[in-house]
Amino acid sequence: MGCRTIVMKSGTQTKAPQKSQSASGLSSGLFVGAFMFIAFLLLPTNPADAASSYVVTETVETLEYEIFEPAAPTISNFPTLAQYGPFRVVAPAIAEMSGTVDSYTPAVFQQMIAQYPAIKHIEMIDCDGSVDEEANLNLARMIRRAGISTHVPAHGSVRSGAVELFLAGVRRTADPKAEFIVHSWMDENGREASDYPASDPVHAEYLDYYAEMGVPAPTAQAFYALTNSVPFSEQLRLSRNDMARFQLVH
Repeated sequence: MGCRTIVMKSGTQTKAPQKSQSASGLSSGLFVGAFMFIAFLLLPTNPADAASSYVVTETVETLEYEIFEPAAPTISNFPTLAQYGPFRVVAPAIAEMSGTVDSYTPAVFQQMIAQYPAIKHIEMIDCDGSVDEEANLNLARMIRRAGISTHVPAHGSVRSGAVELFLAGVRRTADPKAEFIVHSWMDENGREASDYPASDPVHAEYLDYYAEMGVPAPTAQAFYALTNSVPFSEQLRLSRNDMARFQLVH
């Protein structure tokens, strides 16, 4: 918040009256002569200046007002201790995650854990998935090995491949106002899950991952089928209660 002062000026300009002489008598002539003598002393010596001289009256008015400057938006009210790609360390044992997983994210996660080995909790604020699914699953396994819990706060959003990251938590919790967005995966050739036969090993890769994360096989198969029933270009929104029905939150 700041304070600024505006100075407003208004004025009136009155042009000096023209001087003239009258020849109607000696007294008038003496009066006019005296007047012109005094005017001569007061007016500028330059005739051009005299012809353009003005009388200016200024009125000065001061207005004060307050400026409110909002603070830059932040993910939370916690200070940032360090930033590692999509991870923001906000306390020795807590990191927040917001952003996309790429090929470098597992490496920066390792750096974060090396510098802050006490981290045991990740708040998933706004996680939109990955551009490298192999790196995403590697990161998920690293989270599990580190014994880290995952949580989606109120109005938090976990989308696409970030749902796999959420499942990596040794304890998985979510606020009732959290959202989960799922859809089919797409490989580098533009092919989606439905383009591969059910017997293809690519499906087993995901089902094996769910098993590693402690999801019962029937539940994992049902959830995997649900996500792949939605084309990659579309989205299916799931609530915390929907995830609970699949035994994916604790």
